[in-house]
Amino acid sequence: MNKRKGIILAGGIGSRLYPLTIETSKQLLPVYDKPMIYYPLSILMLSGIREIAIIVTPKHRTQYENLLGQGDQWGLSIQFIEQNKPEGIAQAYTLSKKFLQGSPSVLVLGDNIFYGQGLIKQLKSANEKTLRGTVFGYQVLDPERYGVVDFNSKGQVISIQEKPQNPTSNYAVTGLYFLDGSAPERVESISPSLRGELEITDLLESYLSDNLLDVELMGRGFSWLDTGTQDSLIEASEFVRTIQKRQGLSIGCPEEISLSQGWITKDKFEQSIKKVPNNDYGNYLRSLLK
Repeated sequence: MNKRKGIILAGGIGSRLYPLTIETSKQLLPVYDKPMIYYPLSILMLSGIREIAIIVTPKHRTQYENLLGQGDQWGLSIQFIEQNKPEGIAQAYTLSKKFLQGSPSVLVLGDNIFYGQGLIKQLKSANEKTLRGTVFGYQVLDPERYGVVDFNSKGQVISIQEKPQNPTSNYAVTGLYFLDGSAPERVESISPSLRGELEITDLLESYLSDNLLDVELMGRGFSWLDTGTQDSLIEASEFVRTIQKRQGLSIGCPEEISLSQGWITKDKFEQSIKKVPNNDYGNYLRSLLK
């Protein structure tokens, strides 16, 4: 069985964040003390994923390469796939087909942040289902604004609706998708929507029609943040700042995760942080050695 691989969708033009995104990729903007891309990257790492493809625009590829390199500093293997034109979330699977080579995958949207007690357990549960698909549901007050998932008592999905007028549940589908190795081929069989995009909902419905789709519910104590607008970007920064200042723990820190996962040695970690400035982030990394 092929190991699951990770995909981060970080393409697009970030039009909702204009003019911040005239020259900078949205996913490289800061969320408090880190680039936004660190947060979805950390979700893949917490899922145990080490082979990762990041989908970027040709314009911004060099920026990502300068920031992340090939990932070996964190015990990862990172490669970049260029997206010349954004054509829907499901396009990520056709662009990544060669990278995946039939492996199961986890796709995370580059502007989504997840946090909560028990998150690692849920990620590992989804990761174990290599022959099925799993989405993550998050309870919201206004489900008509989202893709909505309904499910039975066994956690099996019974319907998915895109921005329904009369939602059948209050659980929105988040930007985190664990799918089996058939995802790229399934995307090839769906047609673009009226807006000319390969919709993730259509892909998930193909799993649903085969009774191969489950849901993990993010209940009380979980946070799911979309950082795609100016207001939500500020709110996410305030959220991260509050948690880190009160608890003294870092959210979305790849250096810490790679050390805790045993993907890099303590000596390599110590050597790498010698180059980090004596700011709050650097001091936090150095505190991990105490």
